[in-house]
Amino acid sequence: MISSIQNLDAMGSNALSIALIGPDTQRRKAVAAALAGPLSGLTREFSSYPELDDVPRLIEQNYDVVIIDLDTNPEYALDLVESICGKSSATVMVYSAQGDPELMIRCMRAGAREFLQPFSSGAIDEALVRASARRPAVLATKNTGGRLFVFFGAKGGSGVTTLACNFAILLARESGKKTLLIDLDLPLGDIALSLGISAQYSTVDALQNFNRLDSTFLSMLVVKYSSGLSVLTAPGKFTNVQASKDAIDKLLAVARQDFDFVVVDSGSRLDIAGTSLFKEDAMFYLVTQVGIPELRNSNRLISEFFTADPTKLEIVVNRYIPSSLGVDEGQITKALTRPAQWRIPNDSATARGTQSTATPLALNDSAISRVILQMARTACGLSAHPEKKKRFGLF
Repeated sequence: MISSIQNLDAMGSNALSIALIGPDTQRRKAVAAALAGPLSGLTREFSSYPELDDVPRLIEQNYDVVIIDLDTNPEYALDLVESICGKSSATVMVYSAQGDPELMIRCMRAGAREFLQPFSSGAIDEALVRASARRPAVLATKNTGGRLFVFFGAKGGSGVTTLACNFAILLARESGKKTLLIDLDLPLGDIALSLGISAQYSTVDALQNFNRLDSTFLSMLVVKYSSGLSVLTAPGKFTNVQASKDAIDKLLAVARQDFDFVVVDSGSRLDIAGTSLFKEDAMFYLVTQVGIPELRNSNRLISEFFTADPTKLEIVVNRYIPSSLGVDEGQITKALTRPAQWRIPNDSATARGTQSTATPLALNDSAISRVILQMARTACGLSAHPEKKKRFGLF
């Protein structure tokens, strides 16, 4: 039996739609009575647990919050929590008259966001405030203008990770804005190794739990690096993960809500072409080298993905040596169908030194870092060449 007990839509867009599931009438009514605050919008009571097969129909109602009685049948209630959390972005809460710590931990592992015990109006009001901050409708009204920069390679070993890492460091430093670097070169991304950092969580954790991914969850997964840069690394151990389009889209959406700049290392993966990476207003950096296989692959990628809007692409020729392999500038431009915007000089000694010490190129002055600095400053709307500070007394 379903009965509408409240309809407070007139109280504003902050009101939450709530499903209250509780076979025990007395406990359910007590919780319903506590749901009297301004954040409680349309609340529906369910006098029995739905079958697990009926969960999709419950989810179709797009409730912001689902509150479940734990005490009537704890094991089934846990299965229900896990099922809803796995298929919906709704905030799931459980309520219980018992304060069993072990049961509380199991609820959180199943995906519940709140354990209400006791279920007083004050406790519920605080929980609803947190739920309001998480819900997609509220997130959609936040800043969605975080700019997206995607690095990808024409061939494995082109130097995508090195360039993405140093670009992100300099972008954060020069702009002074919040920047996130994401390692999507799964399962063997090397961003953590390149930056010399160790992370407890990884991109895989975000992608495997994308249904409950929000600002709070993402903040727990990233590692703070320096100068306003945060990093979401690939896993330290080999993890065979098939990232869905929806999972990648959700990760990028949440990241762009929370960060001014989002830099993605996608390696040389092409399976992400159907995601929002290629649909959003992103800037792409195609990293290639002056070699026949690299130039051929670059030509194919440009023809496939960037003929409609060439302004979304900048070509980076890495480890550049003029006239290497007998290929001149005209031949490079012809192969790429357009001139390359950036040429990273070949300085293998400097590159090897930074790799062996996990010290980013961006932290020292070199021919390579100067070009990446120009890229980063241009990307955030600054002059490519920073002005030299004038000495005191000189004009």
